[in-house]
Amino acid sequence: MNPALSFTAVILLVIGLVGNGFEMRKIRLHVVKDEELTSKNVFLNKNNWKWYAMIVAALILWIIANNTNGSI
Repeated sequence: MNPALSFTAVILLVIGLVGNGFEMRKIRLHVVKDEELTSKNVFLNKNNWKWYAMIVAALILWIIANNTNGSI
């Protein structure tokens, strides 16, 4: 297991999840009508895709870190 990649994956995952939470809160506060606040509208908003990409990158790094033996 490669500790540098694992640590990077954890950092990216935390930043992605926290950023996504703040972005969803911002989306929820900007919605005027309750009809617009459906789960589809919140989760598929274009502002969330950068956070989803960061979370996916963290998962890929974590998989790579677990499949390597850690020797440099």
